[in-house]
Amino acid sequence: MNKKINYIDPIIESEVKKASEIIKQGGIILYPTDTIWGIGCDATNYNAVERIFKIKNRKQSKSLVTLVADIDMLYQYVDQVPEIAINLIEVNDLPMTIIYPKAIELADNVIASDGSAAIRIPDNKFCKSLIYRCKKPIVSTSANISETTAPATFDEISKEIKEGVDYIVGQNCEEQKTTKKASQIIKVGSNGEIQIIRK
Repeated sequence: MNKKINYIDPIIESEVKKASEIIKQGGIILYPTDTIWGIGCDATNYNAVERIFKIKNRKQSKSLVTLVADIDMLYQYVDQVPEIAINLIEVNDLPMTIIYPKAIELADNVIASDGSAAIRIPDNKFCKSLIYRCKKPIVSTSANISETTAPATFDEISKEIKEGVDYIVGQNCEEQKTTKKASQIIKVGSNGEIQIIRK
C-alpha cells in the first residue's frame, strides 16, 4: 500500500497530506471524487462512518460506497471477488461502483444487511493518492443531505454539509478526472450473476 502515482501536482499533494491526516484521526472530509463531490472518512472506522450518517441525516439502512485504490486492495475487503467483476473493471472506462457479496474488514455500518458492500476503484490521481497515503479504504457518499439532489459542483453543496465536516479539500483538485455525475452501479452475485442498479 505504499504505491506511488507517477506524477501528482505539488498543490494536490499538499491537499492529500492534509486530508489524510484528518482521516487518520477519525475525521470527515469533503472532497472531489472521480464522479461528484463526496463526504469521506476511513471506511474501517465505525464512529467516523456514524458521523457521516448524521451529517447527511441518512438512514443507516442505506449502505455507503467505499473507494479502494486498486484491485489488490479490493481483495482485502471482499471475501471472494467474482471473476466477472474483475473483467468489468478491466474493460470499463467509466466510473463504476460494484456491489460485492461478502464484504470483510470494513466497518459494520458500511456493509449492507445482506453482507454486501458497494466498492469503486477511482480513476483519479487525488483519490488514489489519498487512499495510498491513508492505507485504508475511504467512504465516498454524495455531499448532500439525504433525499436532496446530489451536488455536481462545489458551489452546489449546502452550508450544512460544509459546516459538518472537519476539512474541505481545495477546489483545485476537482479537475482530476471528475465526471460531475454519479457512477453506474452494478451488483455482482457470488455465482457471477449481474444486476444493473444504476446506468
